[in-house]
Amino acid sequence: MASEDAPNKTEGQEAAGDGRAFLPPLEFSSIVVLFYFPALIHLGLMEDPASGERREDMSLAKRNIDLLDLLRDKTKGNLEPEEEKFLEDVLSQLKLAYLKKAEVLKT
Repeated sequence: MASEDAPNKTEGQEAAGDGRAFLPPLEFSSIVVLFYFPALIHLGLMEDPASGERREDMSLAKRNIDLLDLLRDKTKGNLEPEEEKFLEDVLSQLKLAYLKKAEVLKT
């Protein structure tokens, strides 16, 4: 609940200096991102925020991609067009990156 003297903020915005963590908006893309960023980290395309290092774990990357595939299958016909496009774009990007990494590992 907001008090009357609190500044008017949309849900998820962080007030400057109040010490609260940023909360993303409650929308479908927030669910996709929960699997997208870990997949990027496990593909070695982003630094792990916990360690600051890049590392690869292809099995965990594949697991996150598979979970996004499952999410796509289970939500088929229930998404807005822009949500469906976002999910498809994320999956295409991750699958292409996975295939490129797997090809490099084979050689």
